[in-house]
Amino acid sequence: MAGSTSGTTSSNPSLNPSAPKILLAKPSAGPVPGKFGRGGGEDETAPHRARLPPVGSLNLLSDSWEFHIDRFLPFLTENTDFKVVGIIGPPGAGKSTIMNELYGFDGVSPGMLPPFAIQSEETRAMARHCTVGIEPRISAERLILLDTQSVFSPSVLSEIMRPDGSSTVSVLSGESLSAELAHEIMNIQLGVLLASICHILLVVSEGVHDNSMWHMMLTVDLLKHGIPDPSCITPLHSQSSTLGLQKEGKDKVHEVEEYIGTPVFVHTKLQDQDLSPPNIVQTKKALLQYFGSSSFMRRKCANKPTDQPAMTQINTKDTELLDLLMIPYKNKDDSPEAQCESYVSSLWKLRDQVLSMNCPSFTRNVSERDWLKSSAKIWELVKSSPIIAEYSRTLLSSGMFRR
Repeated sequence: MAGSTSGTTSSNPSLNPSAPKILLAKPSAGPVPGKFGRGGGEDETAPHRARLPPVGSLNLLSDSWEFHIDRFLPFLTENTDFKVVGIIGPPGAGKSTIMNELYGFDGVSPGMLPPFAIQSEETRAMARHCTVGIEPRISAERLILLDTQSVFSPSVLSEIMRPDGSSTVSVLSGESLSAELAHEIMNIQLGVLLASICHILLVVSEGVHDNSMWHMMLTVDLLKHGIPDPSCITPLHSQSSTLGLQKEGKDKVHEVEEYIGTPVFVHTKLQDQDLSPPNIVQTKKALLQYFGSSSFMRRKCANKPTDQPAMTQINTKDTELLDLLMIPYKNKDDSPEAQCESYVSSLWKLRDQVLSMNCPSFTRNVSERDWLKSSAKIWELVKSSPIIAEYSRTLLSSGMFRR
């Protein structure tokens, strides 16, 4: 089936011997030369070079916020039995660690480095982020994993800010924004893209009381409209003539059904009291109440017979309509007297749940390679979205961001 979420029937390497593999190699620490004709002057390109991914990176987004498929495309095949899993969240919440677990990385194997870079002590001490743009990998089970740069990240903001406060990155086609507003729009665009092209979107929050990611996903749901199913648009065959492709994509927006991925809300670094059964149930009820009128719930409740609105009553069974996973602090072990799951067990549980989830498929059959080409086209639609542009103007007129 197109975009089947079982992800297991063709995962056996013996059944697909020609499938390319991504080596667990450490990327070079050196900077990539300036792109798009910006490699000349040292002074004016320094803020841009700070955002460039290391040599050997498979990054899907360039320093100028353009989507590029050339590096990752050779790792994909014409296989149609795959699952796309994206992740989004604030800095230091454990996104890359979760993605390494989904990849199947064995951290105890000597000489092997993780496919997704993990924040080092030095990086953490300097309040820096280690993921820029979107870093993709594909696992043996044909899980296409998309690790994204942190949202709400002060270090991302500092890298895109010029001395006059404007943004070095053009996040909206043809519009110049302040760095603060551009950073806000970047976060929204990442969320809209992932919700549009992923089967599963892991929404990671740190601690049990941080609902900033919940609020962001409601905004993503509000602004995502007009973005089509990735299997229903003509794939990109080249990176040229983007304006023509943009117009073609806009013409087709109203001809296809919209698609939205299945969110899995993950709260990390939890205390023992947060993991008690009553508190977990309360958190699930709060999650359900928060997203009661969202597209995520409307899809989940589509086949649920009821004579009343979905959110008039909440019971224990209803809390299963949205997926919530709770992960304790890393130092929590599997001691016999432990009353809650350990950190390692929670990560294993997360991986098992993602691998076994039956999520909505794309409307049509689509191969891994065509999915990537369509994702590039969807990114152009996201960047040129009139709804997101209007949202940006609303934020600007509110006085929350400098002009």
